[in-house]
Amino acid sequence: MKFLHPQPFDDETTLGSYYDRERHGPFEIHDLGPFLLENGGTIRNLQLAYATFGELSAAGDNAILFPTWYSGTTKILEQAYIGPGRALDPDRYFIILVNQIGNGLSSAPSNNPAPFNAARFPLVSIGDDVRAQHRLVTEHFGLTRLQLVLGGSMGAQQTYEWAVRYPEFVRRAAPIAGTARASAHNQLLVESFIEAITSDRAYDNGWYDNAGDIHRGLRRHARLFATAAFTPRLYAEEGWRDLGFSSTEDFLTGFVEGHFLPQDPNNLILLARKWQGGDVGRNSGGDIKKALSHIIATTYVIAIDEDGLFPLSDIAAEQTLVPGSQLKHLSSIWGHLAIFGLDQSYRDGIDTILKDLLATA
Repeated sequence: MKFLHPQPFDDETTLGSYYDRERHGPFEIHDLGPFLLENGGTIRNLQLAYATFGELSAAGDNAILFPTWYSGTTKILEQAYIGPGRALDPDRYFIILVNQIGNGLSSAPSNNPAPFNAARFPLVSIGDDVRAQHRLVTEHFGLTRLQLVLGGSMGAQQTYEWAVRYPEFVRRAAPIAGTARASAHNQLLVESFIEAITSDRAYDNGWYDNAGDIHRGLRRHARLFATAAFTPRLYAEEGWRDLGFSSTEDFLTGFVEGHFLPQDPNNLILLARKWQGGDVGRNSGGDIKKALSHIIATTYVIAIDEDGLFPLSDIAAEQTLVPGSQLKHLSSIWGHLAIFGLDQSYRDGIDTILKDLLATA
């Protein structure tokens, strides 16, 4: 199985060469026009980048929606989750992978025209993503229902938002390794990721000339992320050797830093702020119990037992608030970042769970 990671990176790497179809495509762009955000800001000509796999049935009843996670793109989702014979089989389903706002393929600080670019790009919420995705699937694809909405990490936040905001539209839901509301501990972790980037003197409050100048901040961010997102056991057992790395330092530099260094710092910070603010309770006056009670989708809440970013206890506590839902467990030495599909046992386990969910009436 081939993955986007690690990617070669050097001083000649540019944002243009990272956020393009050669690396992440093919993908399509849907222009939503002026899009009013929940905080009152506006994105002029909001561009949603998406990729589809399979054919939409004549009845329009085989569509699946899968939004991206923090720092991820639709290419990673394709590589890790889609294929013949798998749960997300393009021979059976019409699978829509959508890049969340701010990830660099959809509208983001790095690609939005001035004056609303870089540090002036407006604050975006998980709710904004889901409202935009709803317009994509209804206006562009003419859908009236989704057979499944699923996503990992920030994709799980979007999955919960979908199931709460549009309950009749979502037949099945599978939030993976994520929560409906960011916990206080989770918010603190994310703040440390943001501060690692902004601590770089070259960041200049988001008005840097070249994203590559922030490489020290991005490297600090990458290592903090690796501390929380992987398990101690991965390092103790040198699980990274299967990917061809020769030491912990080789893995951290080549894999983790290699993932984040080509990305735009403002993009990452926008996504992180959105992650911090994720809370479906806003749909019910701050009452998360009431919000989750609105879900009518058949829901499998999927946790990774060793997850350090979204602990099992947090996920399980929310799952009990979702009517008729089931808690499903996966285990991986890769911890939270098992969602990248690096672990064959994870891939087998997630396929088993999703096949079972898709088989429900």
